[in-house]
Amino acid sequence: MSQFPDIREYVALPRVVSLRLSPDGARLVSVVQSLNPDGTSYGTALWDIPLDPEGTPRRLTRSSKGEAGAEFTPDGSLLFVSRRADETVKDPGAETPALWLLPERGEPARVAARPGGIGGVRAGGGAVVYTAQVLPGDAATEEERRTARKEAGVSAILHESYPVRYWDQDLGPAETRLFAASGIEGLGDARDLTPEPGRSLDNVAYEVTPDGATVITTWRTPQANGESRQELVAIDLADGARRTLAASPSHDFDGPVKVSPDGRYVACTRERHGDQELSTTLELWVVDLRTGEGRALGGELFPVAVAWAPSSREIFIAADHLGRRPVFRVTLDGAVTRLTPDDGAYLELCPAPDGSVYALRGAVDSPPRPVRISADGSVVTLPCPTPDLELPGTLTEISATAEDGTEIRGWLVLPAEATAENPAPFLLWIHGGPVSSWNDWSWRWNPWLMARHGYAVLLPDPCLSTGYGQAMIDRGWGDWGPVTHADLMAITDEALKRPDVDDQRIAAMGGSFGGYMANWVAGHTDRFRAVVTHASLWNLDQFAGTTDASMYWQREFGASGSARYERLSPHRSLESIGTPMLVIHGDKDYRVPIGEGLRLWWDLQRSGVESKFLYFPDENHWVLKPGNAIAWYETVLAFLGHHVLGEEWVRPDLLG
Repeated sequence: MSQFPDIREYVALPRVVSLRLSPDGARLVSVVQSLNPDGTSYGTALWDIPLDPEGTPRRLTRSSKGEAGAEFTPDGSLLFVSRRADETVKDPGAETPALWLLPERGEPARVAARPGGIGGVRAGGGAVVYTAQVLPGDAATEEERRTARKEAGVSAILHESYPVRYWDQDLGPAETRLFAASGIEGLGDARDLTPEPGRSLDNVAYEVTPDGATVITTWRTPQANGESRQELVAIDLADGARRTLAASPSHDFDGPVKVSPDGRYVACTRERHGDQELSTTLELWVVDLRTGEGRALGGELFPVAVAWAPSSREIFIAADHLGRRPVFRVTLDGAVTRLTPDDGAYLELCPAPDGSVYALRGAVDSPPRPVRISADGSVVTLPCPTPDLELPGTLTEISATAEDGTEIRGWLVLPAEATAENPAPFLLWIHGGPVSSWNDWSWRWNPWLMARHGYAVLLPDPCLSTGYGQAMIDRGWGDWGPVTHADLMAITDEALKRPDVDDQRIAAMGGSFGGYMANWVAGHTDRFRAVVTHASLWNLDQFAGTTDASMYWQREFGASGSARYERLSPHRSLESIGTPMLVIHGDKDYRVPIGEGLRLWWDLQRSGVESKFLYFPDENHWVLKPGNAIAWYETVLAFLGHHVLGEEWVRPDLLG
């Protein structure tokens, strides 16, 4: 176990990002992300994870382009997607991701490629289905049409329906399609299952049935006035015939999509469309493929990961719960049992034939690592390609009582040196979402880096947080600022009562919805010495019409110009802001577009508020590039050091 690293070492740490178990339960493979030799980007590789706790992980793939999307075939071979060069052809250069096969013994071979690249793959019953980006029109001329567009310098996209962007990607002119083949040998002639789907398969979740006859997939259907709904459909691999399995005018059916081992059921999630009065909710939804009957299971648990037990009689889900993300066992008759009793946050559930479940276990105080969960809930940590970390402090739970009597709980990270004689400066970190929770490790906003620099960090779950029942979401629905602010101040007051926390040197931070709340806090209290706002909502009316999912926000806030926008928009309190603010935004952020950051920055400047603007031309809603992540942390620490600790302002070296 090594000492917790500082910023540059931390950014270079490898991370386990996925986990797959072979059909016979004999092999466990993960995708590991690590810093490339140039130090300016991350790459990925496949690793074998030993099932024996005394074993040693083994790296399976090496390429400068990296590998992702590992999927086992029935015979134990591995399919994956990579931009790596194909050394078996005359021109080995690769510009688009292709599908590769890694046999249990031997070297990888490219087995499928498309002009627009391959995005992901699923296998089942001898069939292989993959996604690819395809230009509408004659498939035989697609490559030359792409070349002609590139050589002509054309990047324009003509849209005739909503949406036009997602996260950090411009949608179109290509569309996502599903291609299917009978076995690996047929991949060269894979058939287009979904010709001319439009935007129906953007961000698709899908799985092949165990008999290899059908693919079950999400399917987005456009509605009037820019709305859409997500359905669940079955597509016959023999003739491409499509039938609807689940559809509702007031719900979306979404991934993860999981078919039971006996092929009778499919599990997915069903999300209720919120409106101005009714909050959103997420539930486990199971459809009987024989009868078409669907039903909700799991009660008020919001499933994040879903996997069928080998028996097909029960489902394992990971769901937020009281600041953790345990694994639950849900039977088809509706019984729910919590399987893991610890503080872990579990993902990538892989049930094994022997009744155990392999998974990635993270926590607020632990990066994700592969584990084996026994039927009794006991957890054994498996060998991991990433190092153990010695944390620079301690983690404790904290709670407070809101004005309406609701308990508000959170995690408090305390630096090792904090004592009553040497109280730590305090940071309130507000999570995004808003329907979310502080319950897992974060590679983007890590409180332990701040603890290493002497700060106590409060990670609260106010109203709208998941894991506390639907009533907790209802409390803040349509009333974001006032109720959330009251919850945050109540638990902040409780944390500041501790003798080892300094109640004078305090700051607030938040990203996305947390950034919205950071802006709200700045306009409704002067108790904090500094506020850091990342990818934040500032002018709600402006935001709701420019985000990549305008229909979602319109449902809760109503039509443009409604009273709710006026009442809840942070920009209406500009004249009350006197706290120094650091504004951070990425230009490729389509979830909260750059206009929010630019407008906030200008409003602060024209109002004389002491402020700085950290701008990333090439980052999205998150800051992902290693150098930019270092610049993010160094700037935040310098800004807080100046305003909270009274240090001289020093511009970070990376920013010139």
